[in-house]
Amino acid sequence: MKFPVLSRWVCAPALALTSLLGSSASQGEDYFQHQRQLIRHGVEAVLACNGLYTSDRTLAQVRAQELAYLVRFQADTVPGELQVHREQQAVTVAAPTGDQAIHAAFRPGIGCVVLAPEQTLADIGTLPQLDLPPPAGNPADLPWPMGDAIPEQPIPDSIDGAALQAASDWAFQRETPEQDTISLLVLYRGQIIHERYAPGFDMHTRTRTWSTAKSIAVSLIGQLVAAGKLKLDEPLNLPFGPQLEAGVDPRADITLRHLLNMSSGLYPVDSFNKEYATGSGLAYWAGASSVKGALDRGLVRAPGSFWDYENYDTLLAVLAMKQVLGEQAYREYPRRALLDKLGMRNTLVSTDRFGDFILSSQVYTNARDLARFGQLYLQQGEWQGEQLLPREWIDFVRHPAPATAGSGNFYGGQWWLVPDERKGEVPADAYSTAGNRGQFVIVVPSHDLVIVRRGLDYGAQGFDRWDLAREVIKAVRH
Repeated sequence: MKFPVLSRWVCAPALALTSLLGSSASQGEDYFQHQRQLIRHGVEAVLACNGLYTSDRTLAQVRAQELAYLVRFQADTVPGELQVHREQQAVTVAAPTGDQAIHAAFRPGIGCVVLAPEQTLADIGTLPQLDLPPPAGNPADLPWPMGDAIPEQPIPDSIDGAALQAASDWAFQRETPEQDTISLLVLYRGQIIHERYAPGFDMHTRTRTWSTAKSIAVSLIGQLVAAGKLKLDEPLNLPFGPQLEAGVDPRADITLRHLLNMSSGLYPVDSFNKEYATGSGLAYWAGASSVKGALDRGLVRAPGSFWDYENYDTLLAVLAMKQVLGEQAYREYPRRALLDKLGMRNTLVSTDRFGDFILSSQVYTNARDLARFGQLYLQQGEWQGEQLLPREWIDFVRHPAPATAGSGNFYGGQWWLVPDERKGEVPADAYSTAGNRGQFVIVVPSHDLVIVRRGLDYGAQGFDRWDLAREVIKAVRH
C-alpha cells in the first residue's frame, strides 16, 4: 500500500488535537490538570507499594528515595496523603479531601498493580497474579550465573583493581544528590569483578527498571521471531482504532521493525511534555488500559521515516506478542522463555489491571539479574549451551534505526547505541539499555564487559552511562 501524505481519516483528528492543545496552551488553559493530579497520586501509590512489598524497603526509605522522584512534577499538582494497608499489601494516595484516590496493590508473581480511580480495595481480588512455582534449587547454593554462590577469587591480572575502584567511586560519589547510585556491578568475561551497594540495598533488592524493560521486551519478541511466530518486516494486523475498512487504513503498513526502531509514524501521545498528563501515563499510574490507548492513534508520518521515543510503540509490539501466543501462554511466557532460563529469579514483570504486560517500563529486578541479562547479549544470545536468541537478533538490536542516521545513529532496536560524537571516547561496539532514574545495562563486547548501574536519580538527573563505561574501561589492561 502506498502511504498517503495525509489521511483525512486517520491523520486529521490527530492534527486537530495538536491544534486544540496548542490553542489552549497559548491561552494558559490546562485541560489535563485533573489527569495530572490523578497521575501524581498514582505515581506515589505505585512507587510506594512496590517499594514496600516488591523491594522490601521501609516506608521511611521509600519516602526518602523512591518518592524523591516527585520533585519532577508540575507545580499545579500537589502531594497526596499516603495510607498503607498492611493486611492487603496495598497503598492508597488521595487528596486531603479524600478525592482523587488511587490504590495500588501487590500481586504475587507480578508486583504492584494500580487500580482505576473508581475502584476500591475491595477490587484487589479482581487483579491479575501469576502463580508459577520458582525454578528448582536454592539460588544461594547454585554457582553463578544460574545461582548466587560465588567462590572467593582474585580479580584477573588483566584488570587494574585501583582503576576499577576509582570507577566505582566515580559512580557513587556524585557532585549532586540528584544522581543517586544504589548499585554497581561489573562483569568481566562472565565473572563478577566488582559489586557495590548503597546503604539500604543489597544483592536481593528489586527496584524498577523503567525503560530498561524495553530491552527485555525486545528479547522476548526476538525469540518469537526466531520461532517464526512473528515477522520483523511484515504488517502486524493490529486492531487499531477507530477501525477502518480494509485497504483504507495506512496504519496497516506498520511493521514490527518500525515499532522496535521507535519509528512507527503514529501520533506521539507520550512525548512533547504529555507523559504525565495522558498517554501511557494513564496506564502506568491511573488504571487505564496499556493497550487501548496505544491502538487509538493516527498516523502522522510515514512509518520508518521519523524517530520518536514512545512507550506506546513498545506496548504495541508487546500486544503483537500476545496475539500470537494466546492469553495463558502470554502470561507465563516471560518466565518460561527467558527469565527462568537465565536464573533471573528476582525479576517480576508487572501488568496493568487487565493483565497486559507493561514491558515498556514496569519490571522490578536486582543488579545480578540484569547482569545475567547483559551477559546473554555479550555471549551473542547463547546461554548454558542453548541459543536463546539468534545472533542475527543481537545484530538487529545493535543496528542503528534508519531514522536516526541524520542525528547520530544513537538508537537500535529497543537498545541505545554509542552516538557518533562519542565514538573514539567509548568503544563503538558498546550498547546499552536505559531507564529513567539511571537504570543502565552496558554491554562492551570489545572489552568482555557488562556494567550494571542502578539508580534512584531525580530532578535534573543527567547521569551519563557512556562516561561510566569510559571510567570502567580504564581498568581493563590490554
